[in-house]
Amino acid sequence: MIRSAITVSIVPESKGGPFVFHGGLEAGIASAASTGFDGVEIFPSHADDIDGYLLRGWLEKYSVQLAAMGTGAGWLTRKLRLTDPDPLVRAAGRDFIGAIVDFAGGFGAPAIIGSMQGRHGDGVSREQALEWLRAELNQLGPRAHAHGVPLLYEPLNRYETNLFNTLSEAAAFLETLKTRNVKLLADLFHMNIEETDLAEAIRINGKWIGHVHFADSNRRAIGLGHTQFSPVAKALIDVGYDGYVSGEIFPWPDAETAATKTLESFRKFFPR
Repeated sequence: MIRSAITVSIVPESKGGPFVFHGGLEAGIASAASTGFDGVEIFPSHADDIDGYLLRGWLEKYSVQLAAMGTGAGWLTRKLRLTDPDPLVRAAGRDFIGAIVDFAGGFGAPAIIGSMQGRHGDGVSREQALEWLRAELNQLGPRAHAHGVPLLYEPLNRYETNLFNTLSEAAAFLETLKTRNVKLLADLFHMNIEETDLAEAIRINGKWIGHVHFADSNRRAIGLGHTQFSPVAKALIDVGYDGYVSGEIFPWPDAETAATKTLESFRKFFPR
């Protein structure tokens, strides 16, 4: 069954970014629940910034699940990346992600590697960057497997990384890993920029998709941009996708409206 989720950021530096609810974690979870979402995708500053006991209590209180947890604050606030030329930075990035893998895994949820993947250039060849990335994923994938969840790798658009920009490119790279526990995060905003046909990309790479970011072409709620979503939804259903579609979008015109519009679109395209 495809489930709905919405993003909650507790990273002050992410204000203005594509997260619907900002600030207090309990307040964000409560808002997600009152709107009708099945889960929340949390963007933390660090795994240590969340009290697991409190989080478990809030999730139970409001009857929602932890859908996934982002690691992007490692880049946003610490400039950590898995393809940095400094081995100490790469190790710190692995430790940062690993802590979130363990925390989220304790709730049966995956961690996401997006901006922390980094890029090649500035003296680092593409081959070298991919060698480093492969080594890190081969360590982090089994770490997630120990919790019974996948590790999620997110191809980003060309303005954010020059490693992999399409699902097929990323899937071909995942085939080269020793671990079989890394899945793709299909972000419809990035795909709108890079894919020639969003639905076809999903059909070709359906077996790799472990999470979906539910965003329109302008990173607003589905229906507020120009993406034709019906074929995309049909493709997800046809490939048997049964994970979350999560609203990683701007809180436009405000958080409540963005959340409500996202859930309305979810119910339209994925009726139960």
